[in-house]
Amino acid sequence: MNKYLIFRTDRIGDFLISAILIKSIKRNDKNSHITVLASNKNYNYIKSFKLVDQVILLENTLINKLRLIKKLRSIFFEYIIIHDNKQRSFFISNFLKYEKKLYIKKKASHIEIIKDFISQLNFTFNEEDLDLLINRYFEMNLPNKDYIVFHFDEKWFKNEYIKNFINIEPNVDELINFLKLLSLKKKEKLIITTGVNTPKILHSLKFFLTKNDIQVYDNINFFYLEHIISNCKLLISCHGFSSHIAAACKIHQIDIIDKSYEYEKWTKHFRNYDYVYRNNFAKLKCEILNKL
Repeated sequence: MNKYLIFRTDRIGDFLISAILIKSIKRNDKNSHITVLASNKNYNYIKSFKLVDQVILLENTLINKLRLIKKLRSIFFEYIIIHDNKQRSFFISNFLKYEKKLYIKKKASHIEIIKDFISQLNFTFNEEDLDLLINRYFEMNLPNKDYIVFHFDEKWFKNEYIKNFINIEPNVDELINFLKLLSLKKKEKLIITTGVNTPKILHSLKFFLTKNDIQVYDNINFFYLEHIISNCKLLISCHGFSSHIAAACKIHQIDIIDKSYEYEKWTKHFRNYDYVYRNNFAKLKCEILNKL
């Protein structure tokens, strides 16, 4: 058995990048045993992946780091891969027993970094490694016909997201107009998903949403959000975890990004992908509709 330890002590979307690497390792090395060191933010999600043999939670305090080092020192790893590029991960890895340590050596897109890791392991990369979410099932009722997902989370609201990003927040009339035009242009059923908190503006749209048979899934966990997006025909969302789900399932998506941030390093491997830049909602609405 060849033991791999992968450090991914950040967020869920970041893990979906590492999952490409993990799938490649499993395909190339049938005797692999993969342990992922996770954070509080992605621990439960990573545990749901059959590709991962063991998930260990890193609690970011000195005493817990020392306990973890003591636990891991009893294991010899053929490979340690520091994929989160965190100082805490380098610190812990220095005390462990291993044959080879891989880490990010230069600035590049995430898919190029993965291909470099795979090359260092003397493995081959296959485009099928990008298909991460096949045969994952969560018990949840979804529409029987094709549907579009409009993911309306905190990233749409200036006071709840990165303050220096362009404001794209719609008012009630603008949002109603957009949803009407979207329904006219695309004949599929429309579903709205939200983040942890339901945007207050949706309460003002309750009558309109009911009248137009637009279903809202709010306060759902990451597993249900994955299930909803992975079965849709189109995703419209601000870049985040939802974008990585669509990419992993080859779902057509319109990704809303800000010009000030270097997104290409995250999206270079995305398939069936369109994007528009953040703009005031009147202009953003038109740009999204023009992509359909």
